Amino acid sequence: MRRRSRSICQRHRHVARVIYPGLHDDAEQTRRATTYLQGGLGGLVGFELRQGREAGARFIDALKLFYHVANIGDARSLAIHPASTTHSQLSAADQLASGVTPGYVRLSVGIEHIDDIIADLDQALAAATAPMAEAA
Repeated sequence: MRRRSRSICQRHRHVARVIYPGLHDDAEQTRRATTYLQGGLGGLVGFELRQGREAGARFIDALKLFYHVANIGDARSLAIHPASTTHSQLSAADQLASGVTPGYVRLSVGIEHIDDIIADLDQALAAATAPMAEAA
């Protein structure tokens, strides 16, 4: 389930990178993930939209299944755009220093049917990355 939701983000041309424990290029990071996350790599998936802050906010607004909340680890699928919510009080420099890029989105993938999760991610990515005139 998480593999398919992660895969949709990896394949999307407007996604700059996907952040997930099983996708590290660094051998030491991969070793740590497999050593300490033996029960599975978890349901948290982060990704960065190339179009930045506005695209991240539009992605969240377009979601229909995912709940827009700051907590993680729920049975429901959750999503947040830290640059416009939890980290919005920080300057752009402080956001970057804390690891929050303008287009960063964090997902906590829940137990809904995977086809519903994928459909929601697909339509939200399309809405977030559409030209501004179309997105409005």
